[in-house]
Amino acid sequence: MKKIYTLLFFLLAAFACRKKINTSAPTKNQNFETAESFFFKNNDSSFYYFNKVTTTSKDSLQVAMAYNYMAVIQSDAGDYFGGQESLTLSLGFLNEHKKTDFACLASNYNELGLNSTYFKKYTEAINYYNSALKFCQNNAYKLQFLNNKALAYQKSGAYSNAIDIYNEVLKKISNRKEYARVLSNLAKTKWLQNSNYNPLADFSKALQIRYLEKDEWGQNASYSHIADYYEKKKPDSAFNYAQKMYLIATKLNSPDDRLEALQKLIKLSPATKTKQYFQKYQSINDSLQTTRSAAKNQFALIRYETEKSKADNLVLQKDNDGKRYQIIILITCIPLLIIVGTLWYKKRKQRLELEAQNTIRNNKLKTSQKVHDVVANGLYRIMSKLDHQETLKDSPIINEIEELYEQSRDISYEKPEFKNRPFNEKISETLKSFASENTRVVLVGNSAALWEKVSEQAKEEIEHILQELMVNMSKHSHASDVVIRFEQVQQKINIYYTDNGIGIAGKPQPKNGLTNTGTRIDAIGGTITFDTKVEKGLKIQISFPVS
Repeated sequence: MKKIYTLLFFLLAAFACRKKINTSAPTKNQNFETAESFFFKNNDSSFYYFNKVTTTSKDSLQVAMAYNYMAVIQSDAGDYFGGQESLTLSLGFLNEHKKTDFACLASNYNELGLNSTYFKKYTEAINYYNSALKFCQNNAYKLQFLNNKALAYQKSGAYSNAIDIYNEVLKKISNRKEYARVLSNLAKTKWLQNSNYNPLADFSKALQIRYLEKDEWGQNASYSHIADYYEKKKPDSAFNYAQKMYLIATKLNSPDDRLEALQKLIKLSPATKTKQYFQKYQSINDSLQTTRSAAKNQFALIRYETEKSKADNLVLQKDNDGKRYQIIILITCIPLLIIVGTLWYKKRKQRLELEAQNTIRNNKLKTSQKVHDVVANGLYRIMSKLDHQETLKDSPIINEIEELYEQSRDISYEKPEFKNRPFNEKISETLKSFASENTRVVLVGNSAALWEKVSEQAKEEIEHILQELMVNMSKHSHASDVVIRFEQVQQKINIYYTDNGIGIAGKPQPKNGLTNTGTRIDAIGGTITFDTKVEKGLKIQISFPVS
């Protein structure tokens, strides 16, 4: 979970960005104001209203800011992939040549840097921080970005680069909380670079400032740094500071910091207490994973419901516009309608004729291929046999067979073309091909990154399984809505299929087409579960290892 100062910094950047927008007096968006009022209080509600802004606002900068807020909410809840997706969408609404967009661009790139640091992609994070610095026009914010960049260098092991940046920031910083933060980070980096360096003086100075400023998040970080330093030199002192860290992390309701503190306590505690701390760690970790999984599902659901509502409104609007348009045409443009209809009929007729010709041509090509592969090769084998029989060697039938062989061999056929396409695009096209006027198909989480480490065999089996489900849906379920959600949890990929059709009565029978997928899922070490107890429709969960 991100520290509160990171989120507060984002708010400052967002407000600065919004202030610039107000200079051109944009139209107020009630959804945006409502979303802001819920931020930090009820992030589910805040996410819901920010998502509505993205589908209702005509102000591109306001939409970009909404996506930025959504990314912070998602990352704070542990949905870092979802956060990256929202940040990427935000960048799509910004113009790097407009100064009014600079603050939002800087905030987006900084947030992308934080997410990349979490994923331990430090080179990528440093590049994002460089982009953030490029667009940042506020010196205080630049120091924040530089501190984040130095931390990425520290975690990557480039201690000298990190130390140079920390020293540069210390010369310019005036805010006491930030000064303590940078001072403590600098001391830790020097100690990591040189195990003989004693950082205690700087650690103590930073901690004293944080006591005076009542900076509890900062105190939490100081306790962590000092516990790490004392771990091998004075285990008892390290244990005391780890306890202090655990207490303040509990007060701040920061599960990630509580887990870090418990890890230290497990290593440092007497054998009689190790089990107690481990049980606490396991309980908090399980609860955190459950909460974050629920949050990811909730965010995906909110987006799905908004998109569904938007699609329904567009259909309704299209129907109403179509009726008005028909009335106008009937009253004022009947001659034009007749002309357009005649032209449409001719074009349609030409298209159908062309499609028929293409079909005939394709069938001929396939037939000619079979003639070449089957008939010609068969004739050649017969000729070879007859050539070895002296009594038939000069027979006229040999010449006739050879003539037929030459004719069939010269028949050409088209070779199939193969295109290397990303698997997420291929699977998306396959699944969405089952959509129709009566059935909506919505995909969530089908990103290219999701499939990067999945084997070709698993991809092939999953493609067949999903196609089997969609065929079954199309033939039997009468569903109007189908949602397929993809997610990766640690080393497993989960696929959740849901439709609102007639479902399956009772336990699926062996003859049912859906159960035939069992063999395929077994081949890749996965599982498939049918939930037939829902009131309406069908729910299926597919799980399989990444590699």
